[in-house]
Amino acid sequence: MNNTKKNRIGKTLVVLSLSLSFVFSGSLLIPPKAAQAETITTSSVASNVISTGKRFLGTRYQFGAPSGRTSSFDCSSFTQYVFKKHGISIPRSSKQQSKVGKYVAKSQLRAGDLVFSDTNRDGVINHVAIYIGNGKILHTYKVGVGVTISNFKGSTWDKTYVTARRVI
Repeated sequence: MNNTKKNRIGKTLVVLSLSLSFVFSGSLLIPPKAAQAETITTSSVASNVISTGKRFLGTRYQFGAPSGRTSSFDCSSFTQYVFKKHGISIPRSSKQQSKVGKYVAKSQLRAGDLVFSDTNRDGVINHVAIYIGNGKILHTYKVGVGVTISNFKGSTWDKTYVTARRVI
């Protein structure tokens, strides 16, 4: 074989191997479509849950408010109602709700996560709120306030934080 033919074959092999390595290494950077779709779906469900919850801003607070009623809420009837509107069933009480879904570290909160506190400081979860992002929660907690948006960081709910759960 002459040198020109050897050089051409050598160059072709180099180009081919570089091309293949580029194709395969580039494909590793692209997340699988299922993961992308799951993230988009989770994010849109969270946005819808939060939008539904915001429609009730100002709705009065009533301790022990009955499930399914929208004229008043307590913290857990509010979260139960809002999530149920989007096909997600959660138990009635904040203590029960704190045991469903997937544990989420406080540092990993995402919009739509449920945040649980022990505001009485008696070792029992007694409050639940929906984390809406940017350090804020959507919840209801007191007569005269009703459904509202509050800062989470540095608040009573942050200082008495127990756990968070992801149910979306």
